Amino acid sequence: MIPVPANTKVWLAAGVTDMRRGFVSLAAQAEATLKQDPYTGHLFVFRGRRGDLVKVIWWDGQGACLFSKRLEKGKFVWPSAKNGKLFLSPAQLAMLLEGIDWRMPQRTWQPLMAG
Repeated sequence: MIPVPANTKVWLAAGVTDMRRGFVSLAAQAEATLKQDPYTGHLFVFRGRRGDLVKVIWWDGQGACLFSKRLEKGKFVWPSAKNGKLFLSPAQLAMLLEGIDWRMPQRTWQPLMAG
């Protein structure tokens, strides 16, 4: 799991991204498309065309971090918008990286009665 510090925002880039890109070109995309400064310490999440690969960039204050994850089966749940950005909570990011539908998580258990 990516160590997400407190008060860190997670930005998801809607649409698809060329996954051949590294930190520098993804940071440029965060500035141009998402209108965010990639050196603020926030996380920026990008998805490839096939949907089974995501890359996360993060400036930790000392250097550039580039994380990637590829699912063996299935696809990452992604918004249908062609461009733009979405704000995610760290919990939603954790669900996204696990391949869970972070938009409407289902509880698996509820108590039958109180007390």
